[in-house]
Amino acid sequence: MKKTYLIPLAVAATLLPTLGFAQDAATPSFDEIGPYIMTTLLFCMAGFLVFFMAAGFAMLEGGLVRSKNVTMQMTKNIALFSIAAIMYWLVGFNTMYPGDFNGYFALGGQTVLDPVGVAAADAALDYASVGSDFFFQLVFVAATASIVSGALAERIKLWPFLIFVIILTGFMYPISGSWKWGAGWLDAMGFQDFAGSTVVHSVGGWAALAGAIVLGPRLGKYKDGRVNPMPGSNLALATLGTFILWLGWFGFNGGSQLAMGTVGDVSDVSRIFANTNMAAAAGAVTALILSQVLYKKPDLTMVLNGALAGLVSITAEPLAPTLFGALWIGAIGGVIVVFTIPMLDKFKIDDVVGAIPVHLLAGIWGTIAVIFYNEDANLMTQLTGIVAYGVFTFVASLIIWFILKATIGIRVSEEDEINGLDMSELGMEAYPEFSKG
Repeated sequence: MKKTYLIPLAVAATLLPTLGFAQDAATPSFDEIGPYIMTTLLFCMAGFLVFFMAAGFAMLEGGLVRSKNVTMQMTKNIALFSIAAIMYWLVGFNTMYPGDFNGYFALGGQTVLDPVGVAAADAALDYASVGSDFFFQLVFVAATASIVSGALAERIKLWPFLIFVIILTGFMYPISGSWKWGAGWLDAMGFQDFAGSTVVHSVGGWAALAGAIVLGPRLGKYKDGRVNPMPGSNLALATLGTFILWLGWFGFNGGSQLAMGTVGDVSDVSRIFANTNMAAAAGAVTALILSQVLYKKPDLTMVLNGALAGLVSITAEPLAPTLFGALWIGAIGGVIVVFTIPMLDKFKIDDVVGAIPVHLLAGIWGTIAVIFYNEDANLMTQLTGIVAYGVFTFVASLIIWFILKATIGIRVSEEDEINGLDMSELGMEAYPEFSKG
């Protein structure tokens, strides 16, 4: 008897390798999907570190304002983050990353995530998931709005401020951000800003400066040619906020590597962490020493802002410098803070938390410092970017602040400012068991 039943088995055995190879060809290998998975993971981890910076800003501001205004700062910070999240989904993300556009402006629409359970064959394996990219970019814009919140504390109304946040996070920041990170005209010119000394921090600083000018100083801050100190309510809280921001900055700068699929990428992320930490430490120590020399006693608020200025200074180029390079770049950030906070007072520009020296002036310095370690950077291009972001953000912010002032008003009454915004604007106190400070 012939074993004819073996013939189909033999044919199947012959075809199986071929079918297997065909299936392998259609399914991406781990070498292809590995970078996608790791970069997506980087964005998620870095994103929630930067998200935690929202808590840092809230604690820093809550500690540096007087006790009668703490609830207002907490309300502003949770509201501005939430507004930023909605506006960046609605229009901001696709305005900042529009794809092919003229390099100057393209108004985007809503962000659409990858499908649930997207197959490897259908994913954009050359980068990361849309959700992780969107979330990582979103938390940056919220940081920009927080800068404005601190500078204008203790005398601005809640709702006009939040209207400004809508415009800043939905339109102003994404439009200017597209010039560099969205492959716009500044990127084509060769402008270098790794993680946002200018794109994020100076934008927040310019918006805050415009607001401080239009809003005016707090009552009693400048009187009879003297600057009257207005100490914050809780320096322990401000210190906690600084450490939280320091922690979040590892995600801010490290995540901006934008890739974690190779040995080189992972090594670079660790290098960025080390440089970021060194710059912060150098800024803090420099401010500590300078405040001792200038004021005969160390000033904790200067030290806190010195650390933050060091972080802002290294943000434009945290990868290329050596550790010594990060040290001296961050140290100059500390110098900037100590000397420019009193300078603002000479111009009667009242910045409650020191946001303008830290984010604007140290941001400008950090963007210039890129030329010392990045071979692709040159001074004229860096200055062009600084001026472009400054003119656009400052002028647009001035216009918006003036319109808000002329229509609904941006400043509380003298009586309400004296009593504190917690009760006048919100009807509740942060520390009800204590007398108002």
